[in-house]
Amino acid sequence: MKILILKPSSLGDVVQAVPVLRLLKRHRPASEIYWWLDVRLRALLDGDPDLTRVVPFERQRWAAPRHWPEIWRSVSWMRAQAFDWVIDLQCLARSGAFAWLANGQLTVGLDERREGARGFYDLAAPRRTFHTHAVDWYLDVLPLLGVPVHWRFDWLPARPQVAAAIRTQWRAEAAPWLVLLPGARWPSKRWPVEHFTALVQQLAARRPELRFAILGSEDDRPLGETIAGGTPPRCLNLAGQTSLPEMVEWIRLSTLVVANDTGPMHVAAALGKPVVAMFGPTAPQRTGPYGQVDRTLHTTLPCVPCFRSRCAYHKPLECLRALSPAFVAEHVCQRLESAA
Repeated sequence: MKILILKPSSLGDVVQAVPVLRLLKRHRPASEIYWWLDVRLRALLDGDPDLTRVVPFERQRWAAPRHWPEIWRSVSWMRAQAFDWVIDLQCLARSGAFAWLANGQLTVGLDERREGARGFYDLAAPRRTFHTHAVDWYLDVLPLLGVPVHWRFDWLPARPQVAAAIRTQWRAEAAPWLVLLPGARWPSKRWPVEHFTALVQQLAARRPELRFAILGSEDDRPLGETIAGGTPPRCLNLAGQTSLPEMVEWIRLSTLVVANDTGPMHVAAALGKPVVAMFGPTAPQRTGPYGQVDRTLHTTLPCVPCFRSRCAYHKPLECLRALSPAFVAEHVCQRLESAA
């Protein structure tokens, strides 16, 4: 059996979809599974023990008309594979069209009336309720295929060589580390950087054994510099300095993660790390750290959740500003004590 999964982006969404891959392989062990993935995220799944191949999606490159022949070559390759199942977990017009063009024996997707993707599928899994978590929704495609759902698998298997390199390069076992994730794709999802700075200062005073690793993209590096500047001896600004596998292994070796609603937060949840996550315009029930949704921090303003990338409230970003550093620090200390 040959199976194609379409979930090209983003990081958090791809991580939340990985359990579908794990269960397909557990219950169809002889199957060959392929994943259509944005090339910028390829390192996350390259070499995965359950995948036969990552099929690269050149989103930025394919936007230029001169590269459109490459799109057809990719589609032709997919059709030639004669997939038995094509599973679209992106649920956009683009992914739905690719799923249909792949011409598998059975095409399965998510039933969301967004961009008309539903029309490309033979079967579709509806979202049970508005607040159904994304992970559970993705998993709902499996019963349509006769695949049982359980949690007897390793969500993100360890990469020992990457972990060893981290320990060597940054002496990562020298202290208990808290990972900080100050970035987010939407400006409205970012807890103020000055709050992060104050949080680190308060935690450093209360827990002198802790050190802080700041992770994120190159765009997040200025945020990391600001945070690290408040407590230089205790902070390591790694934003923009790690590969995707290195970021995953840094989170794996950490004691706790403090995060906005951002992709690496879902990595932390997948690894079973305690997460203290600040939520503003989005709903943690739908996209919070899986298994820890009830422990997310959020306010009760009348506009929350607004699902907007730009704040329109008369007190800008009050949904996040109202979560004080002292309030978050208390929750971090409680989670540290529980973990211990």
